[in-house]
Amino acid sequence: MPNEGSYDAALRRSNQISADLRVNPGKYCMLTGDRPTGRLHLGHYFGTLRERVNLQNLGVRTNVIIADYQVITDRDTTDHIADNVLNMVIDYLACGIDPARTMIFTHSSVPALNQLMLPFLSLVSESELHRNPTVKAEQEASGHTLTGLLLTYPVHQACDILFCKGNIVPVGRDQLPHIELTRQIARRFNKRYGKVFPDVSGLLTSTPMLPGLDGRKMSKSYGNAISICMTDAETAKLIRKSRTDSERNITFDPENRPGVAALLTTAGICTGREPAEIAEEIGMGGAGQLKRFVTDAVNDYFAPIRARRQELEKDMDYIHDVLADGNRRANEIANATLDEVRAAMGMVY
Repeated sequence: MPNEGSYDAALRRSNQISADLRVNPGKYCMLTGDRPTGRLHLGHYFGTLRERVNLQNLGVRTNVIIADYQVITDRDTTDHIADNVLNMVIDYLACGIDPARTMIFTHSSVPALNQLMLPFLSLVSESELHRNPTVKAEQEASGHTLTGLLLTYPVHQACDILFCKGNIVPVGRDQLPHIELTRQIARRFNKRYGKVFPDVSGLLTSTPMLPGLDGRKMSKSYGNAISICMTDAETAKLIRKSRTDSERNITFDPENRPGVAALLTTAGICTGREPAEIAEEIGMGGAGQLKRFVTDAVNDYFAPIRARRQELEKDMDYIHDVLADGNRRANEIANATLDEVRAAMGMVY
């Protein structure tokens, strides 16, 4: 039997949950979210947004947090944050998230959620926080001084998940250490004060990572990301500018031809075809034909989503209402959970 904290054990739990979701969706409460640092892109859509919609439609209780407080873990400004938050809500709705079935809310609007940080911090050691690989990676990537907020980022994520009694979180393999720490916090709290929180498991996503147009991780900061909100013309311009190489024959070779492979992967995931098959079809058509193929694939796939987005942009009062209603519901849940926590700790006076 693999160690409970190992990848093999996490994969086994994830596979069991995936099978059970089809039969007993009401057993599960999902929490996931995004930092509002810019526009959502294709990597977000294929990596997480599509799966959120699937879980929502299965009947899982779905919750999506816009982690505005987490913007300042590694950034010195909150410029444009309101615009980013509202556009994130528009993207969610355009992609199929239904606010009647999925609670959409922001960190900063739910005080009781953030108050869970205090008891939760007492349940982890400093060395556990320093060992978290995401904290290390974020610090190295940003070059930012290790702030207290960045160091305790995984504990804040535990608050996000546990305030609504979340028991599944869609994640990639690299995020499993966060889930393991959340599981430990929940178990330690329950052992010390009495059962309040559920066991938490990662729901490992099967979608391969969608690379950016240059072969690196898709990121707005790299300038290699196709945003969901882009027009057809903006998408075409970005793809035209992407780097390939001087070889005319198109082949799928991620190691030696990362730019070409990235374009083929994008086309493949948008058309449901294998990248190597598309490469063989284009053959000696060269980079120009490849880029036209990718542009058409992306624009065709996202046409209905972008059309819905344009309609939603015309009714910003509705977008504000969606967020206000989500924040109201999140506060009700968080206040109830905090009351349970206080009662378990004997802090009712």
